[in-house]
Amino acid sequence: MSLLRYGLRRLLPVALVAVLSACGYTTEQELRGFVDAERAALRPVSKAIPSPKPFEAAVYDEGGKPDPFSKQSFVQSMVGPAKAAKPSMATPELARVREPLEAFALDTMALVGVISKDGQNVALVRADNKLHQVVAGNYLGQNLGKVTKIDGTRITLRELVQDDLGEWAVRSNMLKLQEMSK
Repeated sequence: MSLLRYGLRRLLPVALVAVLSACGYTTEQELRGFVDAERAALRPVSKAIPSPKPFEAAVYDEGGKPDPFSKQSFVQSMVGPAKAAKPSMATPELARVREPLEAFALDTMALVGVISKDGQNVALVRADNKLHQVVAGNYLGQNLGKVTKIDGTRITLRELVQDDLGEWAVRSNMLKLQEMSK
């Protein structure tokens, strides 16, 4: 083992000198000459940029044509004329007289109790620090919420909500009994 180690110690400096001598000796003048020659040989390729086309403004003659910026035109372009012209299921809901509890958002109301009157459940709802009696068929909230069912602990509503395209969707919502803290 020591013979191998002795041989490596002698061989390592000789190998190092051989590797370094193979690199050769260059002067700074030769290096600068090489870089200058490479720069001179390099020619960038450039293509001419085409000139811009002249702008032609479109003329809009509004005589007898619909307004292109109206909501109706937007809906027709998105869903097609047949679907946009279809009558809405919310039309009868909008034509009726509003009830007092429709002025309040659903999250500002509280169900405080349910009583039975003539065999029918009547919910007691607090809104604006006043107590209101609500039966099935009444309207609550600002989303055309019609009371469909009154249980012992909650009121079930069917709401009509309008999306960005003007279409009406039906969704279900609840108003749950609020527990009183001591």
